[in-house]
Amino acid sequence: MDRARRWRAQYGRGIVTTASRRWFGGRDDSRRADAQAAKDAAAAAFYELDTAQRDLRISIETIAAADGSPAARQAGEAFAALGQRIDQASHVYIEAVDAHDLDRPELDGAVATRARDQLTRAREELVRAKGELDRFAQGIQPLLDRAETQLAQVAPARERAKAALLAASTALDEVRGSGMRADDLAVRLAALAPELTLLNQGVARHGVQDTLQRADRILRDAEAIRAELARLPERAAEIDRRLVSLQTRAQALRNRADRVDPVLSELRRRFSAACWQDLQNVPEQAVRDVSRAEEQLREAAGAREEQRWADVTALIEAVRAALDATGEAVSAAQDRLTRLEAVARDPQQEVQRTRFVIRDAQRLAMEGRSVPDPRHAGPLDESVARVERALASLEGRHPDYWHFLQEMEEVRAVVGRVVADVRGGRATG
Repeated sequence: MDRARRWRAQYGRGIVTTASRRWFGGRDDSRRADAQAAKDAAAAAFYELDTAQRDLRISIETIAAADGSPAARQAGEAFAALGQRIDQASHVYIEAVDAHDLDRPELDGAVATRARDQLTRAREELVRAKGELDRFAQGIQPLLDRAETQLAQVAPARERAKAALLAASTALDEVRGSGMRADDLAVRLAALAPELTLLNQGVARHGVQDTLQRADRILRDAEAIRAELARLPERAAEIDRRLVSLQTRAQALRNRADRVDPVLSELRRRFSAACWQDLQNVPEQAVRDVSRAEEQLREAAGAREEQRWADVTALIEAVRAALDATGEAVSAAQDRLTRLEAVARDPQQEVQRTRFVIRDAQRLAMEGRSVPDPRHAGPLDESVARVERALASLEGRHPDYWHFLQEMEEVRAVVGRVVADVRGGRATG
């Protein structure tokens, strides 16, 4: 209401009292004095109500900024409705004041009496509205307390985020000063600048929860960047060590690959083709794999010089995996020869090992039972038969010892699955 704002501006500067008035006459003067006193009392009530409303509006804005709950929204709606009630009381008061000019010399007693009565009623309306406002303020006090507690967290959170950004920026300067670029970390740090701008816009723009969450994200990201910057010199040194180590390992693998041919010759001389034919390409493949690994190491060294740390790390991991696979392939020939020699000398060691596993599984399957479970007895009986068939296959002129070893491994795997099923069933039971 424009008139209400005008009166609030007028009476916000102070309350006019009867001490400033000059009155003349007898009984009319007394009535005019009573009217003026009623006007001053109404003005005081109007001022108190307006002050309380403005203070409460600040409280409602605080709650709205910090709390998005239904209770907070209901409080805002209730305050708006209460504002309409206050505007109505203010309207009655302003109409009463505008209707009577108590400073007119010709104002008679009857008019003064009517003015007093209207102003008194207006004051009563203002007082009642003030009472409603006070009760409303008491009702929302828990919401206000919670909102103020949340708002109190905003400033420290913002300062922690800013401090973390400053620390990360300082660390970046120090790392660059040592001759390292850290371009990827610089990009990540620069990406936090827009977030800082939003953070500085405050809760009035984004609310308490969003502001606190943004401050927390900035803090975590900035601290992570600073930690990576602090580890960067150590990371570079570790990468240098790994490059040297992988280069040495690649050269050692190349030398080992050269010794695979004599092993293959021994396998060809003493055992059937089925025992070694899957290994005959190992030397050539190992040389190719080592050459490719050495090429990747040179690429990694170039990326290291350019400080492309992510590329260096990826290349190092690729080389390591390739050398692991090549090392296993190179070792496979010697391992094959060793195992074939052992089984050729005494196949019974492998047979006894497998039979022991089967008997152990049979005992487990019969615990607490008079008749075995067909789900377990079938695979175990078949495992016994497979062992006998595998052993019998060695009686030919050119026994396939490698097939025999694989058959024993497969039998033990089947028995292992039966054991796991037995134990799992008992655990469930």
